[in-house]
Parts: sequence; C-alpha cells; structure tokens
Amino acid sequence: MNVQQVVARSPLVTNRSNNGVTHLRLNRPEKLNALSGVLLDALQQALDAIAADPEARCVVFSGSGKAFCAGHDLAEMRTRPEIANYQDLFARCSKVMQSIVNLPVPVIAQVHGIATAAGCQLVASCDLAIAARSTRFAVSGINVGLFCSTPAVALSRNVSAKQAFDMLVTGEFISAETAVTYGLINQSVDDTDLEAAVQAKVETILHKDAAAVRYGKAMFAKQRAMPLPDAYAFASDIMTRNMMEPDTAERIDAFIEKRAPKLS
Repeated sequence: MNVQQVVARSPLVTNRSNNGVTHLRLNRPEKLNALSGVLLDALQQALDAIAADPEARCVVFSGSGKAFCAGHDLAEMRTRPEIANYQDLFARCSKVMQSIVNLPVPVIAQVHGIATAAGCQLVASCDLAIAARSTRFAVSGINVGLFCSTPAVALSRNVSAKQAFDMLVTGEFISAETAVTYGLINQSVDDTDLEAAVQAKVETILHKDAAAVRYGKAMFAKQRAMPLPDAYAFASDIMTRNMMEPDTAERIDAFIEKRAPKLS
C-alpha cells in the first residue's frame, strides 16, 4: 500500500505527492492539530509507507488551520487515566518521532502559528525546519504540572542543554527568530513567504543525487550517537559505498572533466 492509499484511510492526515515529494498535513484544525492516538497511528502508517517507497525523495510536514501542532491531546488523555494507556501513548508517539529520524529521505517541518510540547518535539525531530516569522515555540507541559520529558529528548538534540532546560522548566514561548538562534529551526521567513521558502528548499534537495542524499540521511543521525572513532569508521564505510554508486562516479568524472554528467 502506497502513502496516498494509507493517508486516504484517515481524514486526520492529508497528503499530496509528486516527484517523490510527500506533503503530510496534520488535519485536526479544531484541536490545533493535537496528536490524538488515532492521528499518531495515521502518521505511523504514512511514515512506514514512505520508508518502503524507493522513489521517495523528501517529506514536508505542515498543519491545517491556525497552528502547526499543539502537542498531545490532553483532554483525550484524561478520558483514560490509566498507567498502561499513558505508557502506550507515549511509546507510540516516540515511535513516530524515531520513524521521522530514521526515514531514508530528508524531512522538512513547515511551521506556522504555534508548535508546543509534542508539536515542538515534532519540529525538533525533522531534519530541517522553516517557520513563519509569527510562529511561537514552547515545551509548556510544566505549566500544567507535566514536565515535557519525551519532547526533551528531541529538543536537547537540537539546542544547547541550558537553552533546552530553560524552555522545559519555564514553559515560556520563544519566537521564530529565537528558535533560529537556538538551532531549533533553520530559517524564519515572512508569513506570506513560508510555502515558497519550503518549496525552494525541496527543489534544492531534488537537484542533488538521490542516492547521495539517502546515504547522508542514514549516516548523519546515527553517527551523532557514536563515540568519535566509531563515528569515523561508520562514516568512512558509508562514504565508500556512496563512492561506488555509478551516478556518483559519473558526476565526479564530469566535474573533473568539466562537462555535463551522463546519468543513468
């Protein structure tokens, strides 16, 4: 089952796909795209389909309505105040976030409105993020007595420990400009330019060698968790395999010979 068929089964995630680019849009605007259990399941199915698609080149996450994502659906969570329910929900959310990191292609967050708690976690889990200038970010569970522990995992892998803990322990919002300086997002743009800026980033990726991008995505996240000698050994193996790709060899030869490459 391809990603279009998977997404068609759930109205909570909408999708359009073209030239290997999949746009996944969270579609609970009345709930500020809060991550319900059903929405998490729909996202997981879509991500699994993308991971299995050899033609996939890039994924863009966005949100419907006024916000990107307001985090977990706390009202839904409180309808079943059982430890097993909470454990299951957080495990499913963690699997979604790890699936984003482990996708073989780049994932871009197109952020507007607010990205709070698990919504901020979603932004941090994506490889790249571009936000409208009016966007605000927070990990605000602490304001209702809940430290955002799972969002902290992704957040602390993007921003410094002191900046991450400040956000986590105060629950205060930061602006898109501050999010850029923290390293949470790559770029903030005028609200009216958001879609065009994301599309420009997508086009840049599509003009790169598809195999090289896949090698790079697989290498980048894994090596960060390794000791330095292991990271260099792993990266050397990946780069060697990348060099053996026919199109890579042809692109390098064409560069040396100052001609256009003849790609397969």
